Amino acid sequence: MIESPSHLDIRDDRFRALTHPMARLERIAEGFTWTEGPVWFGDHACLLFSDIPSQRIMRWSEAEGVSVFRQPSGFNNGNTRDRQGRLIGCRHGFRDVVRTEVDGSLTVLADSWDGKRLNSPNDVVVSRDGAVWFTDPTYGRISNFEGHREAPEQEARHVFRIDPDTGEVAPVISDFVQPNGLCFSRDERRLYIAESGSSHDDSVPSIIRQFDLDGGALRDAGVFAEIDTGLPDGIRIDAEGNLWSSAGDGVHCFAPDGTLLGKILVPETVSNLCFGGRDGHRLFITATTSVYRVFVDVEGG
Repeated sequence: MIESPSHLDIRDDRFRALTHPMARLERIAEGFTWTEGPVWFGDHACLLFSDIPSQRIMRWSEAEGVSVFRQPSGFNNGNTRDRQGRLIGCRHGFRDVVRTEVDGSLTVLADSWDGKRLNSPNDVVVSRDGAVWFTDPTYGRISNFEGHREAPEQEARHVFRIDPDTGEVAPVISDFVQPNGLCFSRDERRLYIAESGSSHDDSVPSIIRQFDLDGGALRDAGVFAEIDTGLPDGIRIDAEGNLWSSAGDGVHCFAPDGTLLGKILVPETVSNLCFGGRDGHRLFITATTSVYRVFVDVEGG
């Protein structure tokens, strides 16, 4: 049997088909304060990611290396792209979700609900119908490190949906301690959301919850998986329906039934990840002060 490289922790043989023993974990950028929100732009062959406390969105490409995409960023955290390819970002400092237009101008999509300012939008995804879904924990309110220390106005830490036709902002889930990363199953019949409340309360389980989409509503389908080291932050689905989650010791990969298939061990605490690269087979990982990449034998979902 071929031995796995030191960064691969194989728990199930199915993980061998998703990785490669000759692929190495590479650090492609370093020297940041807290990296987050990686998003791949294939049409520009570049990765954008946030350095939250430094108030910067950074750009990395194979050809040009690292440069500043936007500064100040308003403590921008999570990022994604919409159906038109535009950047959607969550800004702790402004308590909003913002879209970058083709001409570089910014459009605020959401900054309040029920007459009160949002907490500090954290992560965001866009569904096929164009709706924007985002989590709103209080991390950007807790200190001045990645936002502004202020008492939250919202009575809960909601998960919100922005209607693609009306622009209406509405909570869809309201019982998280601190909702964080989120992603859809490939068929968008299920929504996965990370519970990261253990960051400040050890009694909160480090779990990923799942919700079935029943018409226009969400139905709680229970716990999908538990993170055994650290807590879940950013999460992504691959083309085969496996879920990849950030964790304290690296990236954990779960089968569609919640079985832990294996881990990619990273020497820093992982915050988020995304699939990309010119061939679609690179997993980009934001981890504390650095950004890593590694070959995986599956593309993003």
